[in-house]
Amino acid sequence: MATYEPKNILITGAAGFIASHVANRLVRNYLHYKIVVLDKLDYCSSLKNLNPSRASPNLKFVKGDIASADLVNHLLVTESIDTIMHFAAQTHVDNSFGNSFEFTKNNIYGTHVLLEACKVTGQIRRFIHVSTDEVYGETDEDAVVGNHEASQLLPTNPYSATKAGAEMLVMAYGRSYGLPVITTRGNNVYGPNQFPEKLIPKFILLAMRGLPLPIHGDGSNVRSYLYCEDVAEAFEVVLHKGEVGHVYNIGTVKERRVIDVAKDICRLFGLDTEKVIRFVENRPFNDQRYFLDDQKLKRLGWAECTPWEEGLKKTIEWYTTNPDYWGDVTGALLPHPRMLMTPGVERHNWTEEIKSLTSSPAEASTTAPATSTKRTTEKPLYKFLIYGRTGWIGGLLGKICDKQGIPYEYGKGRLEERSQLLDDIRNVKPTHVFNAAGVTGRPNVDWCETHKQHTIRTNVVGTLNLADVCREQGLLMINYATGCIFEYDAKHPEGSGIGFKEEDTPNFTGSFYSKTKAMVEELLKEYDNVCTLRVRMPISSDLSNPRNFITKIARYDKVVDIPNSMTILDELLPISIEMAKRDCRGIWNFTNPGVVSHNEILEMYKKYISADFKWTNFTLEEQAKVIVAPRSNNEMDASKLKAEFPQLLSIKDSLIKYVFEPNRKVPAS
Repeated sequence: MATYEPKNILITGAAGFIASHVANRLVRNYLHYKIVVLDKLDYCSSLKNLNPSRASPNLKFVKGDIASADLVNHLLVTESIDTIMHFAAQTHVDNSFGNSFEFTKNNIYGTHVLLEACKVTGQIRRFIHVSTDEVYGETDEDAVVGNHEASQLLPTNPYSATKAGAEMLVMAYGRSYGLPVITTRGNNVYGPNQFPEKLIPKFILLAMRGLPLPIHGDGSNVRSYLYCEDVAEAFEVVLHKGEVGHVYNIGTVKERRVIDVAKDICRLFGLDTEKVIRFVENRPFNDQRYFLDDQKLKRLGWAECTPWEEGLKKTIEWYTTNPDYWGDVTGALLPHPRMLMTPGVERHNWTEEIKSLTSSPAEASTTAPATSTKRTTEKPLYKFLIYGRTGWIGGLLGKICDKQGIPYEYGKGRLEERSQLLDDIRNVKPTHVFNAAGVTGRPNVDWCETHKQHTIRTNVVGTLNLADVCREQGLLMINYATGCIFEYDAKHPEGSGIGFKEEDTPNFTGSFYSKTKAMVEELLKEYDNVCTLRVRMPISSDLSNPRNFITKIARYDKVVDIPNSMTILDELLPISIEMAKRDCRGIWNFTNPGVVSHNEILEMYKKYISADFKWTNFTLEEQAKVIVAPRSNNEMDASKLKAEFPQLLSIKDSLIKYVFEPNRKVPAS
């Protein structure tokens, strides 16, 4: 059997768990190989995973996304890449139930970009695609022979479906263009450095903290586990001895029920399983068993070396020695980190569930074998870092957190200063970051027309800086943006009820403020850790606040009369906090459904606040003579938000409930 010898290897996702062990092994064992590692440093990856190799002259790290065709092509050519080991992927099944489009984007589209770059450059001699045992679907409980490499693919969850889809592309490029592809399908992997959203590190960290171990369903689901160094060796074998066009299972016939894994961890920590283990609601679909035929890879000379007990002890020792390696991972330790995002699934109050799980914490010792650790104080489920303390929305967010009992701190750093933002995050240790900072104008957007550099620094540079820092630290950022980036047009005429949707391209550039907000919104699409909330003409129950839209128009001599979508902060700001808890991401029109005109608001003002109130209208043309920058007028389609929060009131009903009724001064007739 011929042995393949690469020269320049590109490893994608190499700051992640499995790929980092492979990269470190290759750097250590083959000094004459050049190893280029590409990683976008998502929440579950870290440069620290590559610390054993970072000083090596044959390792080069590049931060970037495999979905960037320009970057991938550039790397292949400039680094003379002849071999790709493609690990980069979204892999956590729980997350895929609530955020499946991100899995399609990363796992299928990202793979397609790599394959196309290989076709275009024509220099790749090996393309090793890393897949999963889950593409086979559920194995029969009584099966005595595992799935072999030619078994049918029957994925059962969004994650495995995207991995199967990526495999089809790999196979197609191998057959259509002669790309020298090899695919691997592996069992579960465990060991040091793994982000604690996965079962074993999650259970270890919970045991270290003296917290219950939540088990989906009854814990009878069966899985096979391989120690990370054994898996790294398997990839070393596939790289050098694997045959082009073949698929290799990387597996073990030794299976364990989830409940038995939990019991083994409890035993090694000296914990009473009866007190520690808690059974929680199952996933929407949870395969009972994955079972692989591992003979093909064994014929190449690979074999599992690390016994379960030995590997588990090594893993526990690493986590007890490095308890803060991943920072604050409270969100990852939830029973269902993303269940709240699952469309069509009944909502659950996981905050209350966590409280119930921890109401009778384990009293047994939390001393790991051969390693003494102090029992840690339980951290709050949420802690928010808020930017924009002196702003209207930022100030209201603090009051809502006080009311809900959510710990929070205001950021001290300037958004433009990256080092200051990192200091804030290190000091506060937040679970979520809220960006309510920005320049809207003093007293209105006309100010931005003569202070353009200042507006850019805050609205564009500062916002992107914060998003990038949050992504690097694995944090979700709730970003309060604006819907003032659209204006009525032929496809969305005034009074038609046809609103602009989240995916529509901004069409209003009348003000410099709106230009900067549209610009930063487009750039933020590259950050999958951002939830962009388009606020419009915000209104609150505080009618003394000069920033309140109602307060503004009630003080104007003349107003235009045109229907617009608007945001009732009293109703929607608490919803934004719930969106953070649900891990909502992407762009959301953050307005109440429907539109209301200036005159309709002032009629309500007269009915509820001042019976003698009078006003005068003028046209948009007349308005243009007294303002510097044109104003945006539009209707936003709030159906996406309404679907997520069915209780959301229409704009007129919300105005009455949250603004006018609480401030009523005119007796009801």
